Amino acid sequence: MTGSAVDFIAIVGPTASGKSDLALRLALALNGEIINADSVQVYRNFDIGSGKPSKEEQALVPHHLLDVRDAREPMEASQFQALAETTLSEVHARGRVPIVCGGTFLWMRALIYGLAEAPGASEEVRTRHQSVVASAGREALHAALVEVDPETASRLHPNDFVRVSRALEVYETSGRRLSELQSEHGFQRPRHRALLVSVGHEREHYEARLARRTQSLFEHGFVGEVQELLERGYGETRAMSSIGYRQVRDALLSPPWQEATLIEEILRKTRVFARRQRTWLRDEKVLELAPHNLEAVDEPTLTLLRRWLASETG
Repeated sequence: MTGSAVDFIAIVGPTASGKSDLALRLALALNGEIINADSVQVYRNFDIGSGKPSKEEQALVPHHLLDVRDAREPMEASQFQALAETTLSEVHARGRVPIVCGGTFLWMRALIYGLAEAPGASEEVRTRHQSVVASAGREALHAALVEVDPETASRLHPNDFVRVSRALEVYETSGRRLSELQSEHGFQRPRHRALLVSVGHEREHYEARLARRTQSLFEHGFVGEVQELLERGYGETRAMSSIGYRQVRDALLSPPWQEATLIEEILRKTRVFARRQRTWLRDEKVLELAPHNLEAVDEPTLTLLRRWLASETG
């Protein structure tokens, strides 16, 4: 933890809860700059499906860590943490308020609490894992992880080669499970004092927002975006395995498909993911704002946030 005041505001919450809108409102009201903590928005050309802020929105206030990687070079939580730390320092040096926004909670926790110590990467092990995938498929590599670290395996999709390989690599080079190391770390001692803020929605209101957002993706050309990404060779990247992109990719690769069915499948997968996001939030102290703050942040809320930014006790 650094200093006596809050180091940054963290906008958290499930998909389609209004994180980006709130971050923009607060940045405009508090002389802030937005730091992205979404694990798909960091990649260039993954725009519509990730809900990336538009160029017009980005022009209103400075945005950081958007479009900083090609998706063929996946970003790890440790790499995000290092980039975000540097960006935080730069924003503070300009006398502005850092507002970290995103639904990738591992990244948010990595920034707030740091990461568990783990052995370094081994090119030899990674090459061997690639050979397993080439000969037996990604399911075989995932099955090997299930044998040695079922807890970590349960959190990873078999298609996520990078994370599956890394978890196996940790075990094979250290003899310890990644889930063990993370459990010992515990994410209990914060390195930064962050004020977590979310937007509270009644269940029916949230469901309606989620349905509108998913429908809007297709109205704004999501299928065309995925088709273009496939043609450019991004079909097997980690970003393409994220919810929404994966479903559209699979539909395009296995025609015929119906838009209504595809939308419903994405909604179903997103609801499951949103429940996991809410589970994480239950373990954190979060300032929950009313939905009307997405339109215009009220003065009492701004006064409260300014007090938190200026004083450790809030």
